[in-house]
Amino acid sequence: MALIGNLRHRPVRRLTHLFVGLVLYGFSMALMVRSGLGLNPWDVLHQGLSRLTGLSMGTVVIAVGALVLLAWIPLRQRPGLGTIANVIVIGLAVDATLALLPAGGPLPLRIGLLVAGIVGNGVATALYLGARLGPGPRDGLMTGLVARRPDLSLRLIRTAIEIGVLALGAVLGGTVGLGTIAYALAIGPLTQLFLRPFDVAEPNPPAPERIALAPTT
Repeated sequence: MALIGNLRHRPVRRLTHLFVGLVLYGFSMALMVRSGLGLNPWDVLHQGLSRLTGLSMGTVVIAVGALVLLAWIPLRQRPGLGTIANVIVIGLAVDATLALLPAGGPLPLRIGLLVAGIVGNGVATALYLGARLGPGPRDGLMTGLVARRPDLSLRLIRTAIEIGVLALGAVLGGTVGLGTIAYALAIGPLTQLFLRPFDVAEPNPPAPERIALAPTT
């Protein structure tokens, strides 16, 4: 996927979807953090590393994204503009939101934060995927591994990676809870629901791009 090739078609709408989606992703991630009821597997790892190193969670998100992006090199994956923006913008957005949003609160409020975080994450994912300007580093890692190992399904590779990062994050002190399960069950259907209105489809898009946009569960 070329770095800026897609921008020839509806560039303003694509860029708007991309950056609104990435900011919303960081915001929704922070809502789930503040709920204290569980995070998605990658964010369990991010939070665990943050607690281990003393770095802000956003800084860890950026650092891990950059490291995962390096893993694309042997997989011969090509980043898009959205890939690079994903590494930077989400981390900045989550740190800004955590700085403004206090921790704690009664359980009903925390449940509300969790639900809003999961739904917001689904909308955000549909927005930045629908922009078709490149997958996030973690999604690209999974699709790259599938391309190198066509005998293995995307679902199997995704499950193996997410179980691994979830286990490591839990050992490091990341929050695993009911929110983790709720996220795993809801994020696929939510992304698919919102992807249709937010998808900025190109005329006759190539088959590989259509496949890359299909949400995995």
